[in-house]
Amino acid sequence: MQNEATPPWDDLRVLLAVHRQRSFLGAGKALGVSTSTASRRIEALEAALGRPLVQRSSAGTFLEPDALELVSLAEQIELGLRAIRRDEGKDPISGTVRVSVADGVIRPVTERLCELRRLHPALQLEILSENRLVDLARREADVALRSTKTSSAAVIQRLVGRARFGLYAAPSYIERRLRGGRLKTSDFARHDFVGYDASLSQVTKSAWLVGHGAKSFVVRSNSDLAIVEAALQGQGITLMAESTAQPLLGLVRLEVDAELPSVPVYLAYHRDLRRVPRVRLVLDTLDSAIRDALR
Repeated sequence: MQNEATPPWDDLRVLLAVHRQRSFLGAGKALGVSTSTASRRIEALEAALGRPLVQRSSAGTFLEPDALELVSLAEQIELGLRAIRRDEGKDPISGTVRVSVADGVIRPVTERLCELRRLHPALQLEILSENRLVDLARREADVALRSTKTSSAAVIQRLVGRARFGLYAAPSYIERRLRGGRLKTSDFARHDFVGYDASLSQVTKSAWLVGHGAKSFVVRSNSDLAIVEAALQGQGITLMAESTAQPLLGLVRLEVDAELPSVPVYLAYHRDLRRVPRVRLVLDTLDSAIRDALR
């Protein structure tokens, strides 16, 4: 894209909405404007830049490849504006903190953060349950819990412990397939397993199972909660963090003749937030909650 003045945000946000919704009708609904207004905004943007940005056809609405750079710019501006809104507030412990954690620890994390809010009611929380690695450098979140180190100089990480794993199954599966509850790695190939979608960052768990002979993954999911439920329903054996499995009723830990894996657990946050009181308070609360859960 040639060097040009940055287009107005009002136009860029319409382009971003068209990209996401794949239609002017959907973009208008998402932004709370009419379809004709959305169309006029894009036409004005195309006229200002001197080139087409959106293909309109009976098959749908698609962006020209050259327009994707503008979409990326719009996403960066959107994230920046959201971060600014989270930073608003006169009280040092006011404003919003956006926290990203895996859904396997969502309950203890939410419990501790709600206790914190009772002490500081001006604090607002956005708790995201997700297994992907959010981009903290772009302020997709303020604080994240993760098991891998970052190479970004904009992100600070705090090691809070290691998550140890165990193999678990429901009594119904043990009754059918594993009398006694003792599992040999030489038998992994004949057992059913419940595991993670291969596209997720949970590679340590999947790689450990496959490396020890697991072949039959009868249920895969990108959700810890779905994996837990499938295991509870007797679908197969799952490799699960002890901190996630311990509070559950209905799963039995299996004895196995192999050393089980563990992963480091980090609290990560943007370097610019290290002196923000509300973020420091959330970090310290999460630090305590995670250390307690990993004991």
